[in-house]
Amino acid sequence: MWGVRSWIAAGIDVVMVLLFAMVGRRSHSETDTVLGVLQTAWPFLVAAVVGSLIALLWHDAYGWRSALTVWLTTVVGGMLLRLASGDTAAWPFWIVAFITLGILIVGWRLIARSVLRVRASRHPDPAR
Repeated sequence: MWGVRSWIAAGIDVVMVLLFAMVGRRSHSETDTVLGVLQTAWPFLVAAVVGSLIALLWHDAYGWRSALTVWLTTVVGGMLLRLASGDTAAWPFWIVAFITLGILIVGWRLIARSVLRVRASRHPDPAR
């Protein structure tokens, strides 16, 4: 089920979604209150959790399938939840969210995989 890496991945994804909401609020000259950021982020946070649950199927929290699953679920699910709650989701926002969340959610995993690969090459597993 949820291994340590899955929990870490979900936690980092939450941070990335909160960062996305904070930057978005700043770009529209809105305040960065905790409540304001959470009001902006909640649809994407819910969708990211759903994406993380789906990504458990791949058994690789830092892998490309998990990255794509969480990213696309976060964007599409977040937008649909925004619309369902009576908020707006204009096409330019879809594009910005798609690109920004892609960089954040996929990007940190690429960095993590690179770091893990370098570590593994420097300290090979003696059991192998």
